[in-house]
Amino acid sequence: MEQILYYLLLIILLGSSIFAIATKNLLISVITLTVFSGSLVMLYVFLQAPDVALAEIVISGGITTGLFIVTISKTEGLE
Repeated sequence: MEQILYYLLLIILLGSSIFAIATKNLLISVITLTVFSGSLVMLYVFLQAPDVALAEIVISGGITTGLFIVTISKTEGLE
């Protein structure tokens, strides 16, 4: 059962990374990267690395996503 969860998380990681690169909308790309980060956090928890998972969710899930969204909203009209 654990192997199925590992493979499912790896498939979600691969799919979300490909979708984030392939999409044209920047906001959707940032949201997809947040899904990637959440899947990575779950993988770290299953691998029994809660300290790494906590750092990942704070930095990548919170701070980086917030900065990306603020930057995209401030530069939406500029091309």
